Amino acid sequence: MHAHHISFKHAFEGLITALKTQPNFRIHLFFSLGALVLGLLLHISGIQWTIIAFTIAGGLAVELINTAIEFTVDLLTDQYHVLAKYAKDTAAAAMLVYAVGSVAVALLIFLPKLWPYI
Repeated sequence: MHAHHISFKHAFEGLITALKTQPNFRIHLFFSLGALVLGLLLHISGIQWTIIAFTIAGGLAVELINTAIEFTVDLLTDQYHVLAKYAKDTAAAAMLVYAVGSVAVALLIFLPKLWPYI
C-alpha cells in the first residue's frame, strides 16, 4: 500500500509541475472547464457526458505525455539535434491531432444544441 501512496504522490507532483510550467496544459484545462459548463447548461445526455469525459481525460493525458517527452529530450541534450527535433515535433503533432479531434467532438455534441440560439 505504501508503494501506491508514493506513486500517487509522484503523479500529483507531475500534475502540479504541468500546471506550473506548461501554458498549453492550463489552456486545455480552461477549455475543458468550458466544455463542462456548456454541458451543464445544455443538459447533454449521459452518453454525451461520457464522450466529453473521455475526450477531456485523453487530451490531458496526451498533453502530459507530450510534456514528458519534451522534458526528457531537454534532459538528454541541450544542443540541436535533428532527432531531438523530430521527437518534440511528433509529440506536439500528437497533441495537435487530439485537439482537432476534440474540437470535432465538441462541435458534434454542442452545435446541434446551440443551433437554435445562433
